[in-house]
Amino acid sequence: MKISTAQIEAILKQEEAPNAEKVDDAVIRLTDADLIKQVTQSVNEMPDREEMIADLKARIEAGTYKPSGDEIVDTMIRRAIADRVK
Repeated sequence: MKISTAQIEAILKQEEAPNAEKVDDAVIRLTDADLIKQVTQSVNEMPDREEMIADLKARIEAGTYKPSGDEIVDTMIRRAIADRVK
């Protein structure tokens, strides 16, 4: 899964309290820094995309990649949600 900086910023803006003070964009709040650290750690623990693509390509060529309709729909919905966050 690919998470962009814009997606993280959009999520953080959605979670802001209505009466919270506005902080200059150049300043990262401590809580934001902690969240960014957690997200970065999670992303680093994920398998490399190249490995995933190579595995999928091999499975497709071997004829063993047969995603279910539920898997396809789930992926489409998750991508649509991620696109809205942008």
